[in-house]
Amino acid sequence: MKKVELNKKKKQDALLNTAYQLFTEKGFQKTSISDIVNEAGVAKGTFYLYFKDKLDIRYKLIAKKSAEVFKHAYQELQKQSIDHFEDQLIFIVDQVIGALNANPTLLKLISKHLSWGMFENSLVEPIEDAQRNIYDIYMDLLKNSGHEFDHPEVMIYMIIEMVAGSCSVSYTHL
Repeated sequence: MKKVELNKKKKQDALLNTAYQLFTEKGFQKTSISDIVNEAGVAKGTFYLYFKDKLDIRYKLIAKKSAEVFKHAYQELQKQSIDHFEDQLIFIVDQVIGALNANPTLLKLISKHLSWGMFENSLVEPIEDAQRNIYDIYMDLLKNSGHEFDHPEVMIYMIIEMVAGSCSVSYTHL
């Protein structure tokens, strides 16, 4: 990565990390863009180089954090000797739910906003292809399973919606 690209990534990461901290501490409504840029130590114009508005940074943050959780679950799966597709999916879902339950801060952020629609449509432009990686991992699991589905997106949609719904209910009981 070139120095200019590295600096851009550092600034974007600083904004995302700061937004995460402020959204989870103060809440989304009580956090302003000025709060984010001041805490991150960047100019307000820099914010708008990466994000359209406060809602955009929230959606990108949710997508990024969700992708991190999913990728970690997949890495854990690779350490196991689980051959059947159904068992692999159950393992990944269990890992994701476990990670969200173990991190109430992250759960609070994404509990009501995690959905496949967020990944699938143009609502969120990918950050480091986070959304694409989730889909590619899922499709690789499907391909290696020997199963064929007419609409594999329906299954991942249902899985993500069920996990999000379960976590949202779990969050409301914290």
